[in-house]
Amino acid sequence: MNILVINGHPDPEAFCAALADAYRDAAASQAGAKVREIDLSQIAFDPNLKYGYRQRTELEEELREAQEMIGWADHLVLVYPTWWGTMPAVLKGFFDRVFLPGFAYKHQPNSLLWDKLLKGKTAHLIVTMDTPSWYNRWFYKRAGHRVMKSNILGYCGIKTVRITEFNMVSSSQESTRLKWLEKIRKLGAALA
Repeated sequence: MNILVINGHPDPEAFCAALADAYRDAAASQAGAKVREIDLSQIAFDPNLKYGYRQRTELEEELREAQEMIGWADHLVLVYPTWWGTMPAVLKGFFDRVFLPGFAYKHQPNSLLWDKLLKGKTAHLIVTMDTPSWYNRWFYKRAGHRVMKSNILGYCGIKTVRITEFNMVSSSQESTRLKWLEKIRKLGAALA
């Protein structure tokens, strides 16, 4: 299996980086998967789709490489925090710039329908937040998860097969974080 791990946290020292590393290492060493990685804290690109779709904005080299890696991957693992109920701006900008018409989807002429050009791929979301799980579920209705699963990935044909959520991260103890990392290693080893 070809796996692409995308770390969508802008801070290279955030806990998301450790989660991404744990999944990547276990999938490669224990499951024998071919694994590539995109770390959004390490690449430079303009996250603003400046002209919308009215005028083409040329992709930076790293974004062209990201499209190639997404095309190569069977399974995407997205690791990111929830801020203001959804993903960080850098991850949203990444989707705006990379998941373009003709690459991720294609509208059918004179129709409300579209072709899902990334169909057949799957995704696992690994999401951190400081909101309690019950509050995110009952009050926010897991809005950030729904946007990622349906409005972004699903729109392009990528099926989200698992969402792993870690809550109350900033106040968590080191012992708790070590348990979370072990859980992610087990998921990576099982390609889950």
